[in-house]
Amino acid sequence: MAAAGAACGGDAPRAPCAFSPRGRRSLALCGPDGRLRVWDTPSSRLQHEYVPSAHLSASCTCLAWAPPGGRQPPSKEGPQRKKRKSEAAEAGEQFDLLAIGTAVGSILLYSTVKGELQSKLDGGHDNRINCVRWHQDSGCLYSCSEDKHIVEWNTQTCKVKCKWKGDNSSVSCLCISPDGKMLLSAGRTIKLWDLETKEVYRNFTGHATAVSSLMFTTVRPPNESQPFDGITGLYFLSGAACDRLLSVWQIRSDRKDKNAVMSFTVTDEPVFIDLTVSESKEEPVKLAVVCRDGQLHLFEHILNGYCKKPLTSNCTIQIATSGKDSDATPKPVPILAAAFCSDKQSLLLVYGNTLQPIIERVSLNTAESHVCLIRDVQKTMALQTEMSVTKVKTPIVNKEAKVLVPGIPGHSATIKSQSSGMQKMESKRKPGDKEDSIEDRLGAMDIDTVKIKTKGGLPQTDSFAVLLVQGLESNDPDILNKVLQTRKDALIKNTIAKIPVHAVIPLLHEITKRLQGHPYSASQMVRWLKSVFTIHASYLSTLPDLVPQLGMLYQLMESRVKTLQKLSRLHGKLYLIITQVAALEKIQDATNINQTAKLVYEEESSEDGSEDEMIADKDSDENWDEDEEKGEQSDEEKGEQSDEEKGEQSDEREMAVEKEINGESDLDPENESEEE
Repeated sequence: MAAAGAACGGDAPRAPCAFSPRGRRSLALCGPDGRLRVWDTPSSRLQHEYVPSAHLSASCTCLAWAPPGGRQPPSKEGPQRKKRKSEAAEAGEQFDLLAIGTAVGSILLYSTVKGELQSKLDGGHDNRINCVRWHQDSGCLYSCSEDKHIVEWNTQTCKVKCKWKGDNSSVSCLCISPDGKMLLSAGRTIKLWDLETKEVYRNFTGHATAVSSLMFTTVRPPNESQPFDGITGLYFLSGAACDRLLSVWQIRSDRKDKNAVMSFTVTDEPVFIDLTVSESKEEPVKLAVVCRDGQLHLFEHILNGYCKKPLTSNCTIQIATSGKDSDATPKPVPILAAAFCSDKQSLLLVYGNTLQPIIERVSLNTAESHVCLIRDVQKTMALQTEMSVTKVKTPIVNKEAKVLVPGIPGHSATIKSQSSGMQKMESKRKPGDKEDSIEDRLGAMDIDTVKIKTKGGLPQTDSFAVLLVQGLESNDPDILNKVLQTRKDALIKNTIAKIPVHAVIPLLHEITKRLQGHPYSASQMVRWLKSVFTIHASYLSTLPDLVPQLGMLYQLMESRVKTLQKLSRLHGKLYLIITQVAALEKIQDATNINQTAKLVYEEESSEDGSEDEMIADKDSDENWDEDEEKGEQSDEEKGEQSDEEKGEQSDEREMAVEKEINGESDLDPENESEEE
């Protein structure tokens, strides 16, 4: 049986995980916090936890268990002697090594027997390690990287044995042939290498994206009558990123056919693949594919040549909650990995989250095309937490003594005032009285903690951190308001620094919710937001789903910034309008000047003037005379005299116009005087 997928780094954002080759008894899983955890699959208990020194900067990208039947290293004591049973057991346990590829190009060898780091392989790669594979016979280790090279390591001397260029781009995955003489590598194309000469034996093309998984599906060719050279006629499987098809290839003797012979279709990109290797012509290959959407697809097919149509899964398995307790709607539980057991009739399912996964053995039933398993994840995790073996020893306390300590496990808080207050409460209680409820105890804890004062008159930072965690876990608005209304920058920074990392994301969600409220509350939340990003930036950078977690906050900040730009533009326009209106008001407030003409002097019309224009002028003059009479009633005498003079002038004008029209404009001055 073989497993791949999330064990290879590639571009898969899922946490790398790998089952141990010895009966799938252990599961190695590297979480988003950079810690390596080894779980015992039968009991679901945590066996080992290892924190690399540079787990934040050099995160784990791929995992690979050492093969169980490796060749022992040469002894330095001279002639061989027969080993005892204990020594043989120790020699077998030497190969329970776990190779860990990192993002900086180094490889760590972790011993699960000793529970410590055994050695470190450096100097082979200068970029991210995408995949590591052990040789099943020689004990050598092969690795590929983003630097386009493949490296063969000597794990005894921790030095590079051989290094060659694997592709023109990054090499994403590796797989060693069943006989150990060939090596499959995947970059832009899939190449089959001869490990002795380091030359390309075959090329296979068909994937448009980076290949994330490679594994052989058969150990013998389908046509057993022909001689077998160890590689010709074998089938292997490949899966690529952002590709919903798994391709099956056959290594032929001729070089003509380089395309896939068949394919399996799934619902989403595969992230973990496990299969049972077919050892004979009649034995089908069983395939378990975990997709990015959290579903598991099971295939069973006999590889016997070319198949045109993609093959669909025989059974699809999903896991969901019951939805009876808190939520009425069942929620899907993602499946992280799956592996066939040694009997090939049952499966090991790993589901939940990477920090506390749930491991369950399920019997195969491919009669149904779709199976949905109902599991209560919270109760299962609670049982596992109670059963798990920890290094924290619980002190022996008298049964009658009852101690209430605020906070979370592992967080130290100031409890001097707490203990005295609780002793008073216990002393007042009589033997016949009923025991206080948990709600009353929590209320008493809350009041006592808030009343703890320092010399400066403010609650202590420890109390604030404990209260903040309690408020986030219980979603109590009263506790959250007491803590988040603080305006002291130093107190905010110390509180943020003392909260545990698992409370950072809930705190950001609470701050985001309050940023959408009143502007005063939003301005207050900016102080907390700044402290969270400043102090816990290293932890937030390790979260793979940070962008979805902070999506609402990003949208809120972007909308606020866009609104600010629009408001600044509106402010400028309103400022211009207001200044213009103020200037107009100043002009209107000045003394009004009567611009109506009191007297209009008009020159006599030219010879080209028409009779109609003269008549219009006459009408305007008469109107002007009427206005003058109304406006100057006090000066009646002057008005009458001026009217007579104007009347004579108008008569003279009319006579002159008639003469011009009749052609009598050239009269002598004597005739004019006689007419007058």
